Amino acid sequence: MYKFEVYKDKAGEYRFRFKAPNGQAMFSSEGYSAKASAMSAIESIQKNAPGATVDDQTSAVA
Repeated sequence: MYKFEVYKDKAGEYRFRFKAPNGQAMFSSEGYSAKASAMSAIESIQKNAPGATVDDQTSAVA
């Protein structure tokens, strides 16, 4: 299944990548200072890829 992965980069910006069913990253985003901005960009893309899911990797359990 295709999915979006949301993560924080080393600079502390939120980014996302779009992954194919085989796990290969197909594309990645620019950095966003706010997570809401990254999520908004994903929502915009999902209009053209409605079956894609979001894998939020910023909520790691310690």
